[in-house]
Amino acid sequence: MKESQDAMKDQCGLFGVWGHPDAANLTYLGLYALQHRGQEGAGIATLNGGKIKAHRNMGLVSKIFTKEIFDSLPGNIAIGHVRYSTTGRSELRNVHPLVVNCGLGTIAIAHNGHLTNAGEIRKNLEKEGSIFQTGSDTEVILHLIARSKREKIKDRVIDALSQVEGAYSLLILTEQGIFAVRDPNGYRPLILGKLKEGYVFASETCAFHIMDADYEREINPGEVIFVDENGFLERISTLKENKNGISKCVFEYVYLSRPDSIIFGKNVYEVRKNFGRILAEEANIEADVVIPVPDSGVPAALGYSEVSKIPFELGLIRNHYVGRTFIEPEQSIRDFGVKGKLAPIREVINGKRVVVVDDSLVRGTTAKKIVKMIRNAGAKEVHLRISSPKVVNSCHYGVDTPTRKELLANNYSLSQIQHFVDADGIAFLSLTGMFSQEGLDINSFCVDCFGGK
Repeated sequence: MKESQDAMKDQCGLFGVWGHPDAANLTYLGLYALQHRGQEGAGIATLNGGKIKAHRNMGLVSKIFTKEIFDSLPGNIAIGHVRYSTTGRSELRNVHPLVVNCGLGTIAIAHNGHLTNAGEIRKNLEKEGSIFQTGSDTEVILHLIARSKREKIKDRVIDALSQVEGAYSLLILTEQGIFAVRDPNGYRPLILGKLKEGYVFASETCAFHIMDADYEREINPGEVIFVDENGFLERISTLKENKNGISKCVFEYVYLSRPDSIIFGKNVYEVRKNFGRILAEEANIEADVVIPVPDSGVPAALGYSEVSKIPFELGLIRNHYVGRTFIEPEQSIRDFGVKGKLAPIREVINGKRVVVVDDSLVRGTTAKKIVKMIRNAGAKEVHLRISSPKVVNSCHYGVDTPTRKELLANNYSLSQIQHFVDADGIAFLSLTGMFSQEGLDINSFCVDCFGGK
């Protein structure tokens, strides 16, 4: 069981490379840039001379891989993964890439997303004698590939994917090359980049910056690409779209992606700044200063300040040396989890009417502590502005969320939420406002977490 959390947790990050003589090291750099998408574990699998080797472990990328490990992962083709568990416990056996040996040879797979029918498929496969080694829904795909009656590996991959449903961006490494796959609804991002003499694949374009790779394009929803050992890139299939149509995850813009990435064709920073601009148009208030909850609230706070004409200041400072997990004193310091990560600047806040901008509100416990922290720093008033709509549903497509009964906005009215967090005012960006900026079409996004499609 996971402990309760007050956030839409990061999911997973994928990186793959073809044609670089030091593929494992390059994949390490790509995963390092994607570390924000998962901090529980990481792994790299390489292909060299028709043989696949892999190394996986728990923890951060920088702690897992050493020179000795890189020496054991030769080859110019590799895939890698950083993990935050949404299916399967946080333990080594569930860390990707998952690697199996079967009649086709060795196969490694890395997955971002969640298969909604994995439980049913797994149950049927186990009845037929399949033995599963992990608690990850991704292993279902490996079993389906291995059991397929098709002769060629390409046909087996297509056959397997035609049987699964839900969200999946995949990198599959076989003894013949790399498959890059995005599900027919396009829930999760997957992007193709170009090196001087090779290709790279990544969940976000921020992974390309560190190695000077050029952005080529997104892998299209339902597209299956294969790059063989000779570097021939082939679009081998388009998977059949299901009833939901294109359903890109809007939370990539709200929180999940790094602001310097291009996701779904738009720069994340600019989208978030526009959310703040629109929020100011919808819910302006007389105040003396606008401050963000760092780091994800910064772009929206800048946009809010720009439109409202209220000065922007950094009233909260984040301790970047505190990781996602750290030892907390049992009761010696109240609210240590927030106080250890954020600190107010009293000179910015004291005696002021403060607008504090955050990217989302989930369980509300963190927001309550932040409002209290700002009041204790001398704020005259604290007005909370959330640059996304109310989160009222849990995600079923690869983002770990609290249950509906834990979601504050699903159980309480706006005035009750305001009372709970002890703010002088609170407002959320409307769903209509979120999609009022140019280039965002609500019909091509999944907004189920906000009570929409």
